[in-house]
Amino acid sequence: MRLTRLTLIAIALVIGVGFYFLLRQQLEAVEPRTYQATEEVMIDTAQVLASMVGEDLDPGPLADAFDKAHGRAFEARIFEHLKSHVGIDCYITDAEGIVIFDSDRGRRVGRDLSDMRDVVLTLDGKYGARSSRTNKEDPLTSVLHVAAPIGDPADPAGVLTVTKPQADVFPIVRRRRAEIWWGTGLIGGGILCFVTAVFIWQYRPISRLTDYAHAIEQGKRPPLPPLGAGREVNTLARALESMREALEGRKYAERYVQNLTHEMKSPLAAIRGAAELLDEDMPEEDRRRFMDNIRAETLRADRLLNRLLELSALEGRTGLEDAGEVDLREITLRAIDQARPMAELAGVELEPELPEDPVALCGDAFILRAAITNLLENAIDFSPAGAAVRVSLGTADAIVLTIEDRGPGIPDYAKEKVFDRFFSLRQFKAGRKGTGLGLTLVKEAAELHGGSIALEPVEPTGTRAILSIPQAGGSRAA
Repeated sequence: MRLTRLTLIAIALVIGVGFYFLLRQQLEAVEPRTYQATEEVMIDTAQVLASMVGEDLDPGPLADAFDKAHGRAFEARIFEHLKSHVGIDCYITDAEGIVIFDSDRGRRVGRDLSDMRDVVLTLDGKYGARSSRTNKEDPLTSVLHVAAPIGDPADPAGVLTVTKPQADVFPIVRRRRAEIWWGTGLIGGGILCFVTAVFIWQYRPISRLTDYAHAIEQGKRPPLPPLGAGREVNTLARALESMREALEGRKYAERYVQNLTHEMKSPLAAIRGAAELLDEDMPEEDRRRFMDNIRAETLRADRLLNRLLELSALEGRTGLEDAGEVDLREITLRAIDQARPMAELAGVELEPELPEDPVALCGDAFILRAAITNLLENAIDFSPAGAAVRVSLGTADAIVLTIEDRGPGIPDYAKEKVFDRFFSLRQFKAGRKGTGLGLTLVKEAAELHGGSIALEPVEPTGTRAILSIPQAGGSRAA
């Protein structure tokens, strides 16, 4: 994902730089383009007014027209710009460049402007124009001057110059700049957002698949994450899922063949040894003892195979296939009834403390009953005769099933290993180890339901198993 972020940053930089230069070019062009348009209109105005003044340079009609125009009140909305006064003036110079008329209250009359570009160029038969500030320190006081010859352009009798403050045009320039800022910014931001959205849409599924692969590498069994509607990435996801299942199936079979071979050696060796000894002459008491050993080892092998079958059915799953609303109270009662004959043979009392009302959750009834049965059998195996195993069920933030025995407890060295496959402790009465699969099965069942299993010591002796399952939405549906 680092390459993705770098690519996205590079694209953002390219878009940003491109729009920066585009924006700068547009902003720099706004003011000169606006003044060019204004100047073009001023040229027409100067030519029209110059034609109104005769070669005798009589400004009378022009003076009356400007006086009346400056006194008019009007409102003209040019798009978003409101104009309410006449913004142009004019002055007339003779052939020597002396001002003989000024519509701006006559303030230039008598001044010698023969060195100004608008006058000197026009008198020379060229196009004369200039821009000058009334205050050299303030650019907002700049005034446009456009001149036209009076009389013969080759030998003018005088010059008429039209003036217009640039301040009249500044509102239009500012508004146009603001429109460029907003328009370019929105377009650039929209493109950047679109590119970002496309990158996220394309690469988020890959990120989820990467996390999925890491979780599998760590030994977890996460469900395949939702990836959206992209055909290519879903094809990749299904290929990864198929590969994972194939690899896990192969390793699963190899691991279980090895473990089963190792674990079955002990009961089979005991059965074979006892059977061989039964062929010899021996006291009846020894014969019964060897027969009891055969029965016990046969039962151990049978329980080992049953646990392996149950565990193999769970370990291959990434979620619950038959999840539905179940009553954990009813499931617990059935598990207690199933374990009661075993408890009676061991001289252990089962003491259920269950609520009267149903305890509903979303889960698989078969898996839950198998988990509770294993916890009960484990508690019975490690309880002394005459002891009691308490079973309680409560609801708070989660549904909590507690099974408590009065056995010897779990040694410190075994606390980190009790949930490992084929790890077991010596049982209280039989003096032999169990299958080492019961708590592993319980852990698998709890994780499939989005819950957890924990073991804690009980004073003065004993162990408390706590199976916690979320009330809603905790299970992983396949």
